[in-house]
Amino acid sequence: MQIRHETCYVYEEPVSYSIQSLRLTPRPEAGQRVLSWRITTPGVRIEQIDAYGNVTHIVTVEAPHRELRIVVEGVADIAEDRTGVAGFAAGELSPLAFLAPTALTRSDVRIRDLAERHLGRHPARRSTLLDLVAGVRQAVAYEAGITDVSHSAIEALEMGVGVCQDQAHAFIACCRAAGVPARYVSGYLYTGTSGEVASHAWADAWLGADEGWVSFDVTHGAATGYGHCRLAVGRDYLDAAPVRGVRRGGGREIMSVAVRLAPFGTLAASQAQQHQQQ
Repeated sequence: MQIRHETCYVYEEPVSYSIQSLRLTPRPEAGQRVLSWRITTPGVRIEQIDAYGNVTHIVTVEAPHRELRIVVEGVADIAEDRTGVAGFAAGELSPLAFLAPTALTRSDVRIRDLAERHLGRHPARRSTLLDLVAGVRQAVAYEAGITDVSHSAIEALEMGVGVCQDQAHAFIACCRAAGVPARYVSGYLYTGTSGEVASHAWADAWLGADEGWVSFDVTHGAATGYGHCRLAVGRDYLDAAPVRGVRRGGGREIMSVAVRLAPFGTLAASQAQQHQQQ
């Protein structure tokens, strides 16, 4: 899979200082490997591995600026027979770390009832978790433009609508309410059509040492597979956000994001052709 992801912030007034945390490099884990990857940013950039095993870059820009552009591009090899298995890597946090609720994944009566209906009377396994996926999709219908990254699973269920991150949060909240460790996943989904896409979110659930982490795309109602490229995992969106930062000054901002996915070689050839036509 060839990937190009550009994020651009344009500010109303000069920004005197900004710091961004980037989780924009595919995770080094079973089922996927990075063949090539390049990150282009202004300022000073430091690479590190965070507590969840995500490749993280901290970008600091100290010179005054009115625009901040972040570009990542490269090639990731995704196994075609993943069938939802995320596996378990040596040195990872204990699955028990993903049982505690967060502000975005805490439960209430509605979430506990949904968890009880689909998981409460049965041991957690793929079939019961897929049943929960169906229940969450029914309770939180996909609709863009209603929620934002600050909305919790409880709020999404109250409204009955949300996007992929809301559906993932609701699934995670239900799993944790039923005693099943679950974590948030951010990444990309290639559907077979080259071109502009949006970043995607789904969830992992822990099914014990024999099966490890198993991944579910709630938005599409199925276990994940070929086409899902995993960038980061965490307790919720805030731990795994592709780009997250703070700044001093700037006033209002306009953010634009452009993500393009294609089979290896297709995207580069398309960009070269567009350049020649220009």
